[in-house]
Amino acid sequence: MKAAYADRMAVQTAETPRLPILVVLHQEHSTPGRVGRLLTIRGHRLDVRRPCLGEDLPPTLAGHAGAVVFGGPMSANDDHDFVRREIEWVGVALREEKPFLGLCLGAQMLARHLGARVYPHAEGRAEIGYYPLVPTPEGMAVADAVGAPWPGHVYHWHREGFDCPPCSKTLATGDDFPTQAIRVGRIAYGLQFHPEVTHAMMCRWTVRGHERLSLPGAQDRSRQIEGRYMHDGAVRLWLDAFLDHWLGDVPPASLASAPAH
Repeated sequence: MKAAYADRMAVQTAETPRLPILVVLHQEHSTPGRVGRLLTIRGHRLDVRRPCLGEDLPPTLAGHAGAVVFGGPMSANDDHDFVRREIEWVGVALREEKPFLGLCLGAQMLARHLGARVYPHAEGRAEIGYYPLVPTPEGMAVADAVGAPWPGHVYHWHREGFDCPPCSKTLATGDDFPTQAIRVGRIAYGLQFHPEVTHAMMCRWTVRGHERLSLPGAQDRSRQIEGRYMHDGAVRLWLDAFLDHWLGDVPPASLASAPAH
């Protein structure tokens, strides 16, 4: 059924080209992973920008369908020019009411733009691996609108968290880092976790960043791989439905009601 929907979307896109999605990455070899693939399937070209390498962000999103700001090794508290510019730029998406999605660092930049705190865990703990996700009543309402339940466990790779800004709604919570998902206004979201991560990305991260696996709270590589087999199916189905909701697309009822596992 999902393949049939993708085929229908491809035909529709051939007839009516869709606006590109702005993709903000924070390392030279970073990729948008599964989020990028799903957006491409929906007919959106990816306009990839890397401000950390000196690439500019657009002064308006009038020519884009939305923006996704991904994670990175830096902190939203860093005093780098490009970090400050990105945090300020978030206001473009909010003012123009364009779909905005911040993932990990991107969510923290959204929080910083709105005046909220971004901070390390008081005991130096990290979330690296799969951890439980608990939706709030507001989050359950979003799940109803999305047409798919939140996944019970999601993948993390971070040592800092953020507070929910006063103008936002907390959609999901966790243990060591309580704020896991927020919504600002109607169509801007910040997620502390990484639904975009593919199996290949997880393997690269756990090899190249292996020293972080010794941090308090982090899971070792074998536990992360086991967690992926257990939890990624629900994450994949939720993300597929969430992106349709985020972009304003309405999938067939049969797809929207597909079980999460």
